[in-house]
Amino acid sequence: MKIHILGASCAGSTTLGKTLSTRLNIPYFDTDTYFWEKAVVPYTVKREPKLRNQLLKDELNRLENYIVGGSLVSWGEEWKQMFDLAVFLYLPKEIRMERLVQREIERYGNDIYDDPQRHKLFLEFIDWASKYDDRSFTGRNIGIHESWLEGVNCPVIKIEGDTTVAERLRCVIDVVEPI
Repeated sequence: MKIHILGASCAGSTTLGKTLSTRLNIPYFDTDTYFWEKAVVPYTVKREPKLRNQLLKDELNRLENYIVGGSLVSWGEEWKQMFDLAVFLYLPKEIRMERLVQREIERYGNDIYDDPQRHKLFLEFIDWASKYDDRSFTGRNIGIHESWLEGVNCPVIKIEGDTTVAERLRCVIDVVEPI
């Protein structure tokens, strides 16, 4: 089974992906690992697209089953053909933004407020992520995700609302392991 999980930042893709990985004993891959170079200041240096795609494809091509979490919408059309199931997670903006701020505090502590560079990056990230529900936003947004999902060659599960990880897991397990 090849599963792709996507949604806005802090919609729960990584959490569901890792939980599903443990439950199904299938490796989980996060697109951020391939999108971003390792850098002194994390999440600031983008990897060259051709290299990032090849790195992830090399990992996946060795496997019969895998889970990929994160957006692949700008990675090329071939990604639409690589999955048996896509899971789209949608959370209302207020919940996502609250989670996002909490995650950034957990990652960087008070540096998001006290360190000028980290604070600037934090504010830019918050601004970018807050525009996800605006279909006219030129960055990643819900309309772009929905359009991308219309072109995949596999079933799509859409899970909306502030559901628990267990509820989300059950939605996916009901499809991949029917009774």
